[in-house]
Amino acid sequence: MTDAEFRVVREHLGLTGDWLAQHLQVNPRNVRAWEHGEKPIPDRIRLEMEDLERRTGEFLDGVIPQLMDLPEPGIITYRNDAEYHAAHPENPFPASWHRAVVARIAQEVPGLSIAYPSRGADS
Repeated sequence: MTDAEFRVVREHLGLTGDWLAQHLQVNPRNVRAWEHGEKPIPDRIRLEMEDLERRTGEFLDGVIPQLMDLPEPGIITYRNDAEYHAAHPENPFPASWHRAVVARIAQEVPGLSIAYPSRGADS
């Protein structure tokens, strides 16, 4: 994996360098060094990036067909990580990942309506 491929994949997945560093259990400086070609990208990191892409693809493959079957497709996305994890505690990804995925879904699902969840009365 080249430095450019690494950065393109990270950005396409909607992940920040800091989130990715935490996920990979590395120092954020390593992520920056890999993106700038200052250090070679270890095979372990390449494999983890491929796994993130695979998991994202599986998510897309599961959601898009369901939305295509709806007469008025709509999807909720999230303003921030706290809001996203409150709704989906099982998912380790950040809200920025979800918004990037929703953008990809919108390219595939004509007329997709995208909204944030309603704010609760205590917000």
